[in-house]
Amino acid sequence: MSEFEQYRSLFVAESRENHENLVNFLLELEKGTDQNAIDEIFRSIHTLKGSSASMGFADMERLCHTMEDVFQLIRNGSAVMTKDLSNTLLSCTDLIEEMLDDIEAGGDSSSKNPDKLVGELKSWLGQHGAAGPEKPKAPAAQKIPDAPEECGQSPEIPTSDAGPEYCMTIVVAPDCMMKDVRALIAIQNLEALGTIHTMQPSKEAIDEGKFDGTVNLTMASEAGEEALKTAALGTEIASVDIRQTEAPAAPQATEAAAVKKPQEAEKKQPPASADKNREIKNLRVDITQLDHIMNLVEDLVINRGRLKQIAEEHKIKEMDEAISMVERSVSELQSLMMTIRMIPLSHIFNRLPRVVRDVAQYDHKEVEFIMEGGETELDRSVMDGLNDPLLHLIRNAVNHGIEAPEVREKAGKARKGTVRLSAHRDRDNVIIELTDDGAGINIEKVKKKAVEKGMIAADAAATLSTEQAIDLLFQPGFSTADKITDISGRGVGLDVVKRSIESLKGTIKVDTVPGKGSTFELLLPPTMAIVDVMIVRICNRRLAIPISSIVEVANFKKDGMHRIGKGDVTMLRDEVLQILWLNEMVGSSDRCEILIVVQYQKRKCCIPVDAVEGKQEVVVKPLSNFIGTTKGISGVTILGDGDVVPVLDINTMQE
Repeated sequence: MSEFEQYRSLFVAESRENHENLVNFLLELEKGTDQNAIDEIFRSIHTLKGSSASMGFADMERLCHTMEDVFQLIRNGSAVMTKDLSNTLLSCTDLIEEMLDDIEAGGDSSSKNPDKLVGELKSWLGQHGAAGPEKPKAPAAQKIPDAPEECGQSPEIPTSDAGPEYCMTIVVAPDCMMKDVRALIAIQNLEALGTIHTMQPSKEAIDEGKFDGTVNLTMASEAGEEALKTAALGTEIASVDIRQTEAPAAPQATEAAAVKKPQEAEKKQPPASADKNREIKNLRVDITQLDHIMNLVEDLVINRGRLKQIAEEHKIKEMDEAISMVERSVSELQSLMMTIRMIPLSHIFNRLPRVVRDVAQYDHKEVEFIMEGGETELDRSVMDGLNDPLLHLIRNAVNHGIEAPEVREKAGKARKGTVRLSAHRDRDNVIIELTDDGAGINIEKVKKKAVEKGMIAADAAATLSTEQAIDLLFQPGFSTADKITDISGRGVGLDVVKRSIESLKGTIKVDTVPGKGSTFELLLPPTMAIVDVMIVRICNRRLAIPISSIVEVANFKKDGMHRIGKGDVTMLRDEVLQILWLNEMVGSSDRCEILIVVQYQKRKCCIPVDAVEGKQEVVVKPLSNFIGTTKGISGVTILGDGDVVPVLDINTMQE
């Protein structure tokens, strides 16, 4: 990978963070004037402008520069945020996101023309009497003077107690493609070791690309010449010239003070040496590398089981001891790897306020969106499949759930509806709840639509329970919308949600109260790669059942089995349980003496098995595309003896 491509990936990653920050604070600003939000927006826009200019993405730089001009006026109080301006700025953020997508794909963002939006912003600037903002004057106490021609001899340079003062000249290599970026990295390294007093050109000028390759600066530091030179040097830095300047003696300085000063410096040395040894604490790692490491860890888990089985068969004491050490190391490595892959739900949650805002504005509704539990973590593999389901549910909550302000008032409710998204951990699972205080689900309307679409007969619809009627919402092509809009009515939505959640080995449950609102509850496993299972045997064939689905293990007495309709049931602890025979999967057995009681949502059933071999931690591999999706099977695992065992999917077995 070329150095420019490395810079490109770093630019995209950092710009996406600034873009997300920009959108979130723009939404905060719609609620009312917030100086902190204004400052954060200005900082994000300024950073996006500077980095895009450094990388040569002129169209993005031009758009961000105009946005910065707008916010300079808002920042200094010359203008206020309006609804129309907010819509325009959010449209600008949409275009910036498209530009970042284009850059990430290898483009230069030139295919995304910002002229229309830039024109709208400049028109707004013209109406407020500014072609561009005037830069506010910095307070005198904070002003940093330009570097004098003779470095280190300016009478304006304050006397510093932060250590000796140095004059430095940093020259970036002439063939460096991004001189400004390289210079800013060197300056950042130096700032960590001391206080920069003067710099020519200024940091802002370098950030804006006004840089010929040479930086002159003066700084105070206790780190020493070698440490400062090492911090400034790096790839594509041609030279670093450094020399200590002589600080002018104070008029009242005495010999006693001169003796005391080295002692004070000596006392300050420990924290300075700590700064010299400062280490890089965080690294950006490509997700494909983490996936590759995870695959290797999964192979280790499989072979750990194989080695353990060999050791048990041959009864070799020394091998047992070695296997125990390997097993502990693999377990720690596996746990560490799973932790590294865990990502806070806030990565998804933070994108949703914009969705709520746009849908509410489109429907002319007033909605307050509350998010809780964004710090709850999920594995990246689960997180990747969660974005679309949450998007569908959020849009449905605002579009179908929350009523128009006038309707809410007539019903005795507040004009502004509330949509609450929360997440928390429950034992080994993560539960995400989306609640609205809207009209709830109209069960009769659902039945009527199902009859109109030919999904169910009228007489059968009349006998449906509330739970069965709600299940109709998850059928493909079903929608209760009376007309097709950009938001709803196209029959694509909750069926996609259900399929997506079940593909993540999760479940979805709906509770609704007419006139009060609805709650959608998603129950998700924290990870899908490595799970605890119970190995069972039927007709000498092994099956794996996820421990998370098992309620209990009980004895099976065939004389307690009864026939109801087309299925068999049995009584267990005064509860009628449906029996799931796996004859089609593994064949019929007459020796089934054990019942594995499993649960999906609130429905229990039981699976008769011949024997239980025990609990085991396994790696679940998905079925190949050649085999396709098989009902009741979530994947396969390889045991220590090399046996390939199907892993049951309780979610789909009961459908």
